[in-house]
Amino acid sequence: MSLKQHTEELKQLIDQSHLRFVNTEGPVDKKDHAFFDKVKHETKPMFELNNTWRDEAEAFVKNRKATVHPNQVKSTHENMEMIILHSYYLDIHRKRFKELFQSAHYVLDMILDDLKK
Repeated sequence: MSLKQHTEELKQLIDQSHLRFVNTEGPVDKKDHAFFDKVKHETKPMFELNNTWRDEAEAFVKNRKATVHPNQVKSTHENMEMIILHSYYLDIHRKRFKELFQSAHYVLDMILDDLKK
């Protein structure tokens, strides 16, 4: 797969995570082992995609083919990890989640724009 495909997949992933965050009721019991196992199983491919994207995006940015700075790639990778986890555990304020979501979308869109050039 290409950086473009991975970036588009990540955009879909954070959209799904946003929906999960908005539509899930109440905080989750962090001591529930069954829930933890479910989250671990469901998020493993998400984290793998995020890591693959980071590696590809860093290589793309290092070649100076992008308007995105390397620190933005690193921050977006970290934001994506928080978005994924917080969408399950709901232990963050809505405003902060929305900021992470918008920031990640912004950088992903910038990379897609740079890939078109």
